[in-house]
Amino acid sequence: MIDRHEHSPWDFWSTAGAEAQTAQRRLQSDLVGSHPGWAFGDECFVSELAAVDADTLTLGDRSYIAAGAYLTGTLQIGADCSINPYTVVRGTVSFGDAVRMGAHSSVLGFNHSMAPGTPVFRQPLRSDGVRIGDDVWIGSHVVVLDGVTVGDHAVLAAGAVVTKDVPSGAIVGGNPARVLRWRLEPASAASPLAERLRDFAATARAEAPALLARARDTGTGLFVDRPGAPVTVRAQGDAIEIADLLLGSPPPGTERAGLVALLQGWQDAATGAVPPLDAAGPTDWADDDTAYHALSIGYALDLLGARFRHPLAVITAATPTSIVERLQALPWTTDPWNAGHHVDALGTALLWTKRRGDIVPRGVEEALFGWLVTHADPRSGVWGEPPADLGLLPVVNGFYRAARGTFAQHGVPVPYPEAVVDTVLRHARDDRWLHPARRDACTVLDIAHPLWLTRDRGYRTTHTRDLAEDLLHHALDNWHPGAGMAFRAEATDPGLQGTEMWLAIIWYLADLLGVSDALGYRPRGVHRPEPAPLP
Repeated sequence: MIDRHEHSPWDFWSTAGAEAQTAQRRLQSDLVGSHPGWAFGDECFVSELAAVDADTLTLGDRSYIAAGAYLTGTLQIGADCSINPYTVVRGTVSFGDAVRMGAHSSVLGFNHSMAPGTPVFRQPLRSDGVRIGDDVWIGSHVVVLDGVTVGDHAVLAAGAVVTKDVPSGAIVGGNPARVLRWRLEPASAASPLAERLRDFAATARAEAPALLARARDTGTGLFVDRPGAPVTVRAQGDAIEIADLLLGSPPPGTERAGLVALLQGWQDAATGAVPPLDAAGPTDWADDDTAYHALSIGYALDLLGARFRHPLAVITAATPTSIVERLQALPWTTDPWNAGHHVDALGTALLWTKRRGDIVPRGVEEALFGWLVTHADPRSGVWGEPPADLGLLPVVNGFYRAARGTFAQHGVPVPYPEAVVDTVLRHARDDRWLHPARRDACTVLDIAHPLWLTRDRGYRTTHTRDLAEDLLHHALDNWHPGAGMAFRAEATDPGLQGTEMWLAIIWYLADLLGVSDALGYRPRGVHRPEPAPLP
């Protein structure tokens, strides 16, 4: 007879005999030993009758996987979670703490494309991932589809087919699922700030076609940052990101296949780099603009459902030694921002190398993360030394760039999160950079993102919220009708770069205050909050 704990494991560690508990510990040890990407917390349970074939799997304390469950992909499951009998969890999926998943439910963090003319089984898979917050109850026979984020304290009623994000505290049901009532009425739903965010987002969506048309070069049909500016590689990426975020489509007047061909055609076949359009000859990865194009064009292609055409040699031709040498040669003591800029490009090139299915040479990823972990300053949490005349600005900006492309983008915790919070909040008091008249998109983003990245520590939350509210109200004051936002908050020259960055900044600040749902958008490109999914 099958032990009842295989299907009902919630009391295994309090009721099972010593022999069964020893066997379970041995099973978990064997699983972790044979799967380097797996890790189990204390008092977990994994049924021998479950089909667990994940590439990576983290199971928090007291979480269990019952008989008949089927798990594949890249999975992060928090503490006190239940994966009950005959459930399916596949693709790129993260569960917070205390998620209860009822029998026969599915969370599917991937999807097929379904373009006509090609059988579905021959079409590529795509994964935007699924994120489930804390204290979520997923009833029986629920299906959660790729790209969905479920907020904390939500309830997914039995039989629901969840195709869109679920707000925190909502009870949803039906096919497609919709809000039925509230388990926890959102205190901020009717707040003046939430209303202001809704109005801002509605204006941005309504005026997105006009601001994109304003930045269209009449001679080439390509995008410029603002009227009179030259055509650049980055402007194409900014336009695609703004259109995706606000309109859910490519920029009006463009065609997806044509954009993909254009962007892919700019990549150098030998190096995998995308040089500036005005480059006189081959440009290597040491060029600042070329480095950023790994982000802007890589994510633009991703939003268009495509990838780089050629391998990125900065990774595929690297060795652990060359990575360490490259990192050590960066100007950490004289220009930490620039150093972080190039680390960001390395981490992003690593992501696209994995997404293309190219081989990452042995030890290269470990060399990158190992160097960063061992060179972070435990006192400040950041890398490099602040120049005396600039205060903490360069190291905070450099931390954002380096951490975004590596730890944040690949889902790895930063080494000293509380020290980071202290450093960022200290920097935020420097009026040389944070006086309202001097704020720009880089300075504010480089504060907002690190505070968001470290928010789960619960450290100095009141200080963080007060700062976020001040920065958010100021940002919302600076929309230019039909033209978007300027890079420097109070400037009068709005453009695509400023608009793309401030839209993301506003989301991060709103999320720190628990009101980002009011915006109705969530960044999916360069500034996406979740780790970028892998195939």
